[in-house]
This record gives sequence, structure tokens and C-alpha cells, in this order.
Amino acid sequence: MHRLELQTLNKHYGKKHALKDFSFTFENGVYGLLGPNGAGKSTLMHLITDNLKPDKDGGQVLWDGIPVQKLGKDYRVHLGFMPQQQELYATMTAQNFLGYLSALKGISKKSAKMEVQNALEQVELVEVAHKKIGGFSGGMKQRLLIAQTLLGNPDLIVMDEPTAGLDPKQRVIIRNLTDKLGQDKIILISTHIISDIETIADQILLIRDGKLLTHGTVPELIGRVEQGERTLENLYMQYYGGE
Repeated sequence: MHRLELQTLNKHYGKKHALKDFSFTFENGVYGLLGPNGAGKSTLMHLITDNLKPDKDGGQVLWDGIPVQKLGKDYRVHLGFMPQQQELYATMTAQNFLGYLSALKGISKKSAKMEVQNALEQVELVEVAHKKIGGFSGGMKQRLLIAQTLLGNPDLIVMDEPTAGLDPKQRVIIRNLTDKLGQDKIILISTHIISDIETIADQILLIRDGKLLTHGTVPELIGRVEQGERTLENLYMQYYGGE
């Protein structure tokens, strides 16, 4: 079992303090990151994936007790990242796109063929494997981005708004896949769609203004609802209703 530890992370963009003394430890399971726009969720994810660096003396990210900046490529082998932006190659087919990313990840050609097929199957895109991405719907592009996070069988999967643009059926596919993968991986999901995370998350972290407000299992969190029905949505409104 792996361990991802965040130690008092701080990140500034000029004068804006985007992340403030953020500490948490993740082990195998599914974690939901909830909060309004500008809460710091994307900044946190980019620090975890080493796409951003913390402030000088602004804390550190540890993988199995070692700072990720020291691990370098050895850390990225364990990592699958799905950004929110759909930056895809329109003239590539889905299969070629995943093959290209497999090569970038250092996966051998022999292994890549099986990896690509498996990833396409898991997000139910096998039938369009040889079609160009430029003709894909937004939901299909979203599923292809999820597929690329699975290449190399990473131990840590970080997804920023993975179900944005998906219809209810597609969202169920992704929920079921995430629930299955979370049994032996660390999966972090940032989302605005509470229903997509409340049934599969082992823990949920509520974030505002770059700070960790609270965290817990869904039963623990809904037990803190002060008014109305005890639901995660009502807890969200309790913390963020005015935002």
C-alpha cells in the first residue's frame, strides 16, 4: 500500500494566497475534493502531480515518505492525471492517441497494445478506437482523457472534473470504474457533482479559500448537517451556500 502525504502546502500566485497550510495523508481509496470555483482544488491537484511547485519553504508532497521533487520520473511512473481542459489531438484516432501517450510514459510497444485495448474497454470506447478524436462528442473526449490516466496501471490517479459533460449513463460507467479501481489505488477526484462522489468516496475533503475546512466519510459529514435533511448536498450548502 502506498502513501501520499501533503505537509503544510502553500502556494501564491502573486499576492493571491491560493493554498494555505494544507496538510492531509491519503492511502488506498477514493477521495472527493469538494468546493466552489476558486477554492484551491485545481492548485492542489497540480501540486500533487508536480505540475506546480509549492512556494519556497511552502511545504512538500511526499510519496511513501520521499519528496516527489526528489523522486522525479520515479514518481510519475506511479501517476495518472486527468486535467479539466480537453486538450486533445483532433487528427489522431483514439487508439493512436493512447498509443502515443503510452510511449511518452515509457510503456513498451508490446505492453502498450494490451494497455490501450484495456483502457478503451474500461471507458467503453472500443467501437470508436479507429475514429478521429475531432469527431468525438464532449463526453467521448472526457472518457478518452480518463482512459489515458489508466495507462501503465498507476498507483495514484488524479482527476479534475472527470464527469463534466457526461450524460447520466456515462457518469455511471465512470463511477463504477472509479469504485473498482479505488480498492488498490489512491484516487483523487475534484467535482461539482455531489451525486457522482457521495456513493463511491471513502472520504470527502471540503475546501474553501485554499484551506481544508473539514473531511470525513459521507456518514460522518452528513451527521454534521445542522438544518434540514441530512444529505451531503445540504452540508455543501451549509458551508458554501452564500458562494
